[in-house]
Amino acid sequence: MFTKIVKIGNSQGIRIPKALLEQINMRGKVKLEVRKNSIVISPSDELSGRELAIMSEPALAKTWNDPREDEAWAHLQ
Repeated sequence: MFTKIVKIGNSQGIRIPKALLEQINMRGKVKLEVRKNSIVISPSDELSGRELAIMSEPALAKTWNDPREDEAWAHLQ
């Protein structure tokens, strides 16, 4: 399959047919790498800054220190 590099705003890009993306079940955030003079697109397994902030200790401290949380997990101790 062939495609053209097109202008997208001040950048350039390619359009990837929906059928191709569905074949590999890829959507959302992706990782771009250059390997041996080729561009490789793969699913991103990294968390976003927002996701990391949500998971940070200060953000979770309120939940951790809530007695209801202890009750909810007591059966696993």
